[in-house]
Parts: sequence; C-alpha cells; structure tokens
Amino acid sequence: MFQKKQYIYSETQGLCRVENIVQLRRGKGPEIPYYVLKPVYEDAQVSYIPVHNHQVQLRELFSEEEAAQLAESEEIKKDQKLQAAVNFVLQQEEEKKNAGKRKHNQ
Repeated sequence: MFQKKQYIYSETQGLCRVENIVQLRRGKGPEIPYYVLKPVYEDAQVSYIPVHNHQVQLRELFSEEEAAQLAESEEIKKDQKLQAAVNFVLQQEEEKKNAGKRKHNQ
C-alpha cells in the first residue's frame, strides 16, 4: 500500500503524488479505500484509484539505478510520461547528493 505524500508511477497518469487515501462508497455498498492521485505535471487533474483491485498499474518510483538504465533505453524515447518520471527521479537524487555535499562543506 502506498502512503500519503508518496510519489508513484501510474501507467496512465505518469508521475503522481498520493495526495490522500479516502473511503468512498458506491450507492449503499461498503466503503472502499481509494488513492487520491495528483499527476505532478497536470495541475487540474486528480484521479481516484481503488487501493485494492485497481485496473491501472501503479508502482513505486524507480531506483536511481533503474532510472539511469531507463534513461538510456529505447523505451523512454516513446513515452513522455515515463521520461518525465525518470528525469524526476534522477533530479531528486542529484539534489540529495548536492545537499549532502553542502552539509559536509559547512
């Protein structure tokens, strides 16, 4: 299960942030937990995806190593959403390294 404020990758939305996990009910049925996903690069869009039994593939973001491999692959050239997610991961890792260097130099 993903956590609130976690960045994930959705096959349909691309890079998303889990804004919340809410309980929704259809008619008189039981409450079902849903992820509230906000695509990082689409300001006006929000998606509600069931936590369990969802049809959309959701996964944790790539590791730095996976992102570096994907950045060199042919697959990334065909998929702008994948490209944006890979670039996000690589940029985040670079920022972490730079922050560590700044802290070390102080």
